[in-house]
This record gives sequence, C-alpha cells and structure tokens, in this order.
Amino acid sequence: MIIHDISVDTVTSPVYEGDPETVVEKIKDMENGDGYNLSKLSLSLHSGTHIDAPLHYCDDGKSVESLRLNTFFGKCTVISVRGVLTGEDMERLLPYCKKRILFHGDGETFLSESAAIVLAESRVVLVGTDAQSIAPSFDEDRPHRRLAQAGIAVLERLNLSSIEDGEYELCAFPIKLGGLEAAPCRAILFEQEKGLNR
Repeated sequence: MIIHDISVDTVTSPVYEGDPETVVEKIKDMENGDGYNLSKLSLSLHSGTHIDAPLHYCDDGKSVESLRLNTFFGKCTVISVRGVLTGEDMERLLPYCKKRILFHGDGETFLSESAAIVLAESRVVLVGTDAQSIAPSFDEDRPHRRLAQAGIAVLERLNLSSIEDGEYELCAFPIKLGGLEAAPCRAILFEQEKGLNR
C-alpha cells in the first residue's frame, strides 16, 4: 500500500483573497527559558486543505461535525482536467467516477452552476479540487450553493501534483468543530501497489 499526503501546509499556504492571514503566536518558548513550547494559531477555517460543509452556503445546511464520517473515507476518482466544467462535462465524466471525485488541474479547475446541478442529482458525496475554491471567482455563490443544498461536502486546496489519474482510497476527516461551516483536514490517498503481494 502506497500512502500519498495530498494536503498543503496550513500555516504557510496562501489564504483566499480577503480572508484573514494565518498567524502563529508563541505563548511559551523553550529557547526563551520556558519549560515547554506552546503556540496559539489564528486562522480562517478555509485556510490550507479544508472541508466545506453545506452550512458554508446554506443556512439550514449541516455543520462540519454533523456530516457522516463515511463521506470522507472511501473510494475516489482523481481526474486531470482544466477550466470551468459545465453540466455536459460532468455528464460525460460521471460514468467513470466513484462517489468521491478529486479534480487535478494545477489550481485551474472549477465547477459552473450547471456542473454543480448535475453533481447534485448524482450519487456523489464529496468533490475536491487543488484550487483554492471549487467555484470560479466570477461565480462563487451559485456552484457552492447547489452543492450545499444537495449535502455534498467540498474538499479544497489539495496538493495533487504527484498524483496520477485513477482510483484511490481517500481519507480526509475534518477536525471536529461543533456548529461550524468548515474545518481543516489532513487529506490522504491510499494506492494499492501493483504486482504480486509479497
């Protein structure tokens, strides 16, 4: 079994434009004579690799800790594609996809509203991207809202640079943050090694 870490570093990752910067404050520091190290972290819940729950764009949507855990663990499909995907694009791709889809586009793959509608009518439970957002900057609201209304979790800001297209096992459990719309996570792909088992 090969394990791929597809997370970015939450502390050093650039934040979405307009979001607060990530700040680490040393409260105790052994280099300054303290008996231990202790840090304070201030960040947007949408910094680094994170899960958006439906509550992010749907006022009566589920918060991040109330989503079923099996949403974040199971078979997934990684697809390399760039641009703003349409509903027709999604209809063409879905027959080859598992219930969790990760879009690999070097930060340049987004869902249009029509693509989100097609996903909302499918069996998909999670969509992910290596972009900072699943939606294009000129239409952030509508794709997010369609996915939220369908109860689809969104996994954003992945590092898929060394990942080939294909099927994997995904593990991307969000931190348990009661009542909130998002949470950081550590996203991992498990790949079955090819060849004879030894």
